[in-house]
Amino acid sequence: MLMNSTIPTIEPLEAIKLISDGAQLVDVREIHEWNAGHAEYATHIPLGSLSELLHLIDREKSVIVCCRAGSRSSRATTYLLEQGINAKNLSGGMNSWAEVGLEIVDASGANGFIV
Repeated sequence: MLMNSTIPTIEPLEAIKLISDGAQLVDVREIHEWNAGHAEYATHIPLGSLSELLHLIDREKSVIVCCRAGSRSSRATTYLLEQGINAKNLSGGMNSWAEVGLEIVDASGANGFIV
């Protein structure tokens, strides 16, 4: 397993540029967290289901992984790197995404919030 210091990270404003260029954003939070607020174009794959739902990740794209603050996504990023996927952990998670003013929607598509 990779040590935390070797896990590549990315800041939210860098991440949004990569996403607009085609990178896949994967949110590994639990369903209640996702329903309350997430990035509109994220793919939801709860951390506990990552190995079973690995087929939802596009191996041809860069992948940015997020959770609430960065701990769970750090574990997910390590796993994806071990699977040969070009993954980066979103530094500060969705909390930092929200702090820089990037859009968050709830399950209905309305303005969301991070729990």
